[in-house]
Amino acid sequence: DNILALFLLPLFGRLSDRTNSKMGKRKPYILIGTIIAAVVFIGIGFIDKYQMAAVHNLNIGPVLDITTPNIDPRTGKNIVEYYFEINGVIQEFTVNGVSYTQYVKPEVVSQARAAFIFENVTKPNWYNLAGFISILFIVLLAMCSFRTPAVSLMPDVTLKPLRSKANAIINAMGTIGGAISLGLITFIGTMKPTKNYDTFNYLPLFAVISLAMLLMLTIFMVFVKETEWSDEMRRESLDLGIETEETENIEVGTKGEKMSPEVRKSFILILSSVVLWFFAYNAATSKIAVYSTDVLYITQYSIPMIVAFVSALIAFYPVGIVSTKIGRKITIMGGLVIFVIGFVIGAFASPDAQWLIYIAMAVVGVGWASINVNSYPMVAEMSSGANIGVYTGYYYTASMAAQIFTPMVSGALMTWFGMEYVLFPYAIFFGLAAMVTMFFVKHGEPKKIETPVEEITAE
Repeated sequence: DNILALFLLPLFGRLSDRTNSKMGKRKPYILIGTIIAAVVFIGIGFIDKYQMAAVHNLNIGPVLDITTPNIDPRTGKNIVEYYFEINGVIQEFTVNGVSYTQYVKPEVVSQARAAFIFENVTKPNWYNLAGFISILFIVLLAMCSFRTPAVSLMPDVTLKPLRSKANAIINAMGTIGGAISLGLITFIGTMKPTKNYDTFNYLPLFAVISLAMLLMLTIFMVFVKETEWSDEMRRESLDLGIETEETENIEVGTKGEKMSPEVRKSFILILSSVVLWFFAYNAATSKIAVYSTDVLYITQYSIPMIVAFVSALIAFYPVGIVSTKIGRKITIMGGLVIFVIGFVIGAFASPDAQWLIYIAMAVVGVGWASINVNSYPMVAEMSSGANIGVYTGYYYTASMAAQIFTPMVSGALMTWFGMEYVLFPYAIFFGLAAMVTMFFVKHGEPKKIETPVEEITAE
């Protein structure tokens, strides 16, 4: 997904910039891409159903757990070990050259079980894997086709002073969507390591999500009037004296040739900042569940991340309001300070002070909201109306590039030095580095106008 996004997000952004249809520039991509993604997405559930049928035929059981009489001296609780069976017989597996039938880490047993399934089910039924990869590729391609146009629609129809508020709503909707998806997964039970796979079927989950996508698409197509709203935004921008470079006569560029050298420098610096703070955030959030379990001994390992989601969701819109008062860059710089403070607090969390991780992730969520709400509007401000899609693509390419490389870098460091010594110092380092690059960004604020933002919002 991330690798495809590096190339496809700017491409579809540019294509949508050049599109001129009755529906507008962005809606055709959103319409076609969402339909393809939603319809094909269900196919993943069917492929999984066929694969699981093959697993059931060999009577491969799920990962099960057993509470042993042995006491863990670190927690004072009975040690729980995990295993899996085939035809009712507990299987032996190897960890670091040593044979086991039970092991304390469920993910290790899951990997052993998966290795057996790959050799005995997936290889003989290779067409299931080929079908899965093909369908997944089509889904990801379809989603890439509408992601940049969908986000680019916001600056197309929103006055510049209001874009931080609008982006706050976009981020809030994304967070709500992720929460709904996580809730569905949790409700159906796919996150439980000892789920009885003999009775489990992913198909309803994929079907519900696909139907939700089509429902939201229908609402969007009926109520969003792209061309009408875009024309209205341009007229109001002229009436209010907002400087925009909206003109159909500007040749669309993809390398920033329409930017002045000063603006281009700020553009490169803010994209560098995006890479750096995603290096910090993605490394921390992708490992926080494992950190909570293995280092802090927290049973409900998903709660710290839920706390971060909730705090960010609460903060999104207030941050949008604050940024219209004090400016986008100052809000981002303040958000980075909060961001780093959250990771510093997290570094002091321990099995005896587990509560600190919840405070840390709540603080990180507020900082992340302050950053995310304002970074994209600054990028959009540096572009012209004719190439917003291209620069939106560049913005997401920067974030995706970070999400490709930071797991490799942080993972290697954690392997060498240990997760407890790397995770939060790593996030702190890249958070501070983002503050340095962001400090030198000099463009991206909307032009000051005489009409108060509150009056524009009311109108």
